[in-house]
Amino acid sequence: MARPSKPLISRTAAVAAAISIIDAEGLDAFSLPRLAKYLDVKAPSLYHHFSDKNEILTEVARAIVFETRIPRQPASGDWQDWVVAYGLNFRDVILRHRNAAPVMLQFLPRDLVTDMFEAAADYLESSGVPVRLHVQILDGLEKLTLGVTLTEAMRPEAKRSAVFANVDRIAHPVLDAALKSNQRTPRQLYEQMMRSFLYGVLHADQVDNSI
Repeated sequence: MARPSKPLISRTAAVAAAISIIDAEGLDAFSLPRLAKYLDVKAPSLYHHFSDKNEILTEVARAIVFETRIPRQPASGDWQDWVVAYGLNFRDVILRHRNAAPVMLQFLPRDLVTDMFEAAADYLESSGVPVRLHVQILDGLEKLTLGVTLTEAMRPEAKRSAVFANVDRIAHPVLDAALKSNQRTPRQLYEQMMRSFLYGVLHADQVDNSI
C-alpha cells in the first residue's frame, strides 16, 4: 500500500497515542497496526513521521522523560534537596507509565539526559559542590534512579506494595522482622537512598582530603 501524499496525523499526536496504548494495554499490545487503528488511519501514514517501530519507541521514551518536572532551585542553595526532588519527580513519571519501563531501559534518550546533566552540573557548581565530585554524583544518581524506579515499575501488580515479595515469616524470620520494623514507604525508601548516597559521597571526599 502506498503512503498518502500528505501526512494525516502529526508526529506529536502519534507519540501521545503510542503512550496511551502502552499505558492502557501494555507494551506487548503495541504495534504499528494497533497505533494506526487507534489514530483511525492506515499504517502507511505513520511512515511520514517514523522509519520503524523503534523510532516511535525512542520518541515515547523522550516524551516520558520530558514529563519530569524540574524543581525550582532553592534560594538557600540547598542542592541536595533539589537533587532529591528531581529524582522523586522522575520516579513519579515512570510509575505513571509503568508499562513503558522496558522502553525507558532500552530507548533512554541519551542526548536529552546529557542536556539534563549539564544543567545539573551547572547548578552543583553554582552551589559550591567541588567539580571533582560532579561525575560521581551525577553518574551514581543516574544508576541509582534508573535501577530503583525501573525495577519498581516492572513489578507485577500484586507485588507492588511489598518492599520484598514472597517473604514467608517461617522460612525468612529475620527478613520478616526487618520488614515489620520498617516504617518507610517505597517512595520514602527511595528518597532516603538518594540522601544516603549523597551523604556518602561528601563524607568520603572529606575523609580523603583530611588525610
